[in-house]
Amino acid sequence: MDEQNFDPKLSETNQKDIVCKNCAAKLVFEPGTTSLTCPYCGTFNEIEVRDEKIEELDFEEFLKQAEQGSDLEEIATISCDACGAVTTLEKNVVSSDCPFCGNKLIVKNESSSKIIKPKSLLPFKVTSKEAIDNFKKWVKKLWFTPTGFKKRATQSNKISGMYLPYWTYDSDTNTVYKGQRGIDYQETQTYTDSSGKSQTRTVTKTRWTNVSGNVDVFFDDVLVLASKSLPQKNTDVLEPWDLENLIPYDEKFLSGFRAETYAVGLEDGFSKAKIKMNPVIEEHICRDIGGDRQRINYKNVTYSNITFKHTLLPIWISAYRFKNKSYRFIVNGRTGKVQGERPWCWWKIALLIIAIIGAIVLLAYLGGE
Repeated sequence: MDEQNFDPKLSETNQKDIVCKNCAAKLVFEPGTTSLTCPYCGTFNEIEVRDEKIEELDFEEFLKQAEQGSDLEEIATISCDACGAVTTLEKNVVSSDCPFCGNKLIVKNESSSKIIKPKSLLPFKVTSKEAIDNFKKWVKKLWFTPTGFKKRATQSNKISGMYLPYWTYDSDTNTVYKGQRGIDYQETQTYTDSSGKSQTRTVTKTRWTNVSGNVDVFFDDVLVLASKSLPQKNTDVLEPWDLENLIPYDEKFLSGFRAETYAVGLEDGFSKAKIKMNPVIEEHICRDIGGDRQRINYKNVTYSNITFKHTLLPIWISAYRFKNKSYRFIVNGRTGKVQGERPWCWWKIALLIIAIIGAIVLLAYLGGE
């Protein structure tokens, strides 16, 4: 086909497929670049990253106008019968594997829903090969694994690129509190020891004073996972994310990857953000109370000027089987950091415990001679 029939920029078909400017083949985003590589002719198709500020949306105003808001879009999604994950599925694909549990996805479960449009994302920087290599290194460092597990796990080369949904929240907070300030002091006490002799010792005591006050704390980009498909304890390990490098959302960066739709709504997400804010607020209260020790008896937090972003963050994910059980691992698509599930060999752990107890008994016996 003649190249002059194509716009020099990326073009799209009616089905929203992103195609090559040279041969019109469907394109896949190349991690670590700002381009889409054609798998047929090798042409690099540059993605023009828009030079614009990532928009923070007003939380309260958005909730009021969400029904008729232009920030909503209707998308086709498919749900997994096994784990409940809701993801997008490439067009013209009638079946696929769930990236979260490996279960077969059938297009009959497809549905559409209105969701808040993502405004930003972090593109993949780590390639699938790098992610698999990092996983294999992680597996080799594991202790107390069953015999044959490491070999079986490192033979897997099947991995999927996924964009996970996140909320970020900014908020001013003002907290009114009541508490107590503790000032330590030393006191000399007299006591009788086991032999009947009188002895003295210095003990530390605390003098408490009632206090009250208020503290102001600003929170910027409190990150909340909007997925229920992965345990939060696993995704938390993948942090930190380089949110300062967020770019405006462009579906071209999703080409060749899947995206999960959010299962934690905007309001529920802010409730989770409050939980993450709480220890920081209490830390500020304790500093405000001062003294050697602090007690917080009461606090009332007011949140204001709340804004949010809906963003997509990249992970590589795969499930591997060992002895008829599935284990899942995930890799940060920006840093390559690995977090995963693994089996334990309990008889190896038991042998270690027995060896430690035996060593302690032997040392005690030799010491008693």
